[in-house]
Amino acid sequence: MKRFPHAATVSSKVLGGKLNFPNGITAQNRFMKAAMTERLATYSLDDFKNHGLPTEQILNIYDKWGHGQFGMIITGNVCVDPINLEAAGNAIIFKEGESSKRRNLFSQWAQKIKQDGSLAIMQLSHAGRQASVFVNPTPYGVSDIELKTDPPGSMYGKPIALTTDQIKTEVVDRFVYAAKFAYECGFDGVQLHGAHGYLLTQFTSPTTNNRNDKYGGSIENRNRVIIEIYDEIRKEIPETSGFLIGIKTNSKEFQDKGTTVEDAKQMCIEYEKRGFDFVELTGGTAEKFVFAHQRESTVIREAFFVEFAETIRPVFKNTVVYLTGGFRTTGAMVDAITRNTTQGIGLGRPATAEPDLPKKLLNGDVPSAVKDEFNPNDMIKQIMASGSQIEQMARNSVEGAGGNVMDQITDYSDEKMVALFTEKAAQLFVDAAKDALAGKIPKNIVIMN
Repeated sequence: MKRFPHAATVSSKVLGGKLNFPNGITAQNRFMKAAMTERLATYSLDDFKNHGLPTEQILNIYDKWGHGQFGMIITGNVCVDPINLEAAGNAIIFKEGESSKRRNLFSQWAQKIKQDGSLAIMQLSHAGRQASVFVNPTPYGVSDIELKTDPPGSMYGKPIALTTDQIKTEVVDRFVYAAKFAYECGFDGVQLHGAHGYLLTQFTSPTTNNRNDKYGGSIENRNRVIIEIYDEIRKEIPETSGFLIGIKTNSKEFQDKGTTVEDAKQMCIEYEKRGFDFVELTGGTAEKFVFAHQRESTVIREAFFVEFAETIRPVFKNTVVYLTGGFRTTGAMVDAITRNTTQGIGLGRPATAEPDLPKKLLNGDVPSAVKDEFNPNDMIKQIMASGSQIEQMARNSVEGAGGNVMDQITDYSDEKMVALFTEKAAQLFVDAAKDALAGKIPKNIVIMN
């Protein structure tokens, strides 16, 4: 395997340091497996009891990551509404689908994550206007502003603006129900998905929120629903329980009239004040799909959003900060920690190429992540390739693979494999377009969280 070049040999010792959360819980090290949607749960709109159930494939994936020595592992977005899904195949927690079978499967999921000491965190999400049109052509939205720019393979309907009462019953109550469900199934905490254009982001962003009630206008109002969800979860699951509540939030949206760094800073001040246990900083939306270097300083520093994180970081005194996007070498990770830009390192795509990357970095076996041979500016193709690796991870449990967490995972540092993938991906786009025209749900070709 080819790896990202590194300037010098750097000790990974600091990355193995424990992280202490405000409620007294400790992560065994600074690595976090960031959320990436799996889209491998059951899908059955006609039978809610069997809709959105975790499958053996999902358990196999987290069996691999559960052997990777992460400090924290976050699931792909688990939706809180049965019809406002990011895509067919999302795992779902909702009161209409309550069953002992669902609880047993989610409990197994938590157990897979925790095998070598990782904290099991469930990401809770509501797609809002980013619900796939094949699942729901008229999804709930903060406002009726339609998403016009589609990632390949995704199409969106015209959203129906939530009423003030519905924000309580269809948003806040559903997030709280799902969080309590996660707690009762053995998860160590939840992460509210407030980034990348999903519903909570649609509240906080001026590009998607034109409301004139208590949820629109000022930053305080746009951030209100997130605070309400946090407060209501804490009423059900107090801090003394040790259950973590975190949020994934944009540091910047990179689009006209979008959330600015100063907006993000003001929201984070409230998260710190409220008592959130951790915050994951990221950036971009489906309209402005930016996971790329914005300035030369960021290229040098490696991580995508580091300059924005440095602006926001000082507001946090107790809340633990994770930064996700672009980390590839031990040196850059250590640099970000020692500069106090972040306390934790989020890994996404590098962890699909190597589910046990943290273990290898901490042991000094490797100095960096696998370097794929895709054009670095072709982010969609890189994300698709990462999705293919997630599917490959799903084929076998660790035991079924003879203890090999790398079983069947394609090495995209091999130019021949990249060429083969590019050929297959092109055909997949054609097939997806045909399916869309025929009114069928296209095969999954974009993995974004």
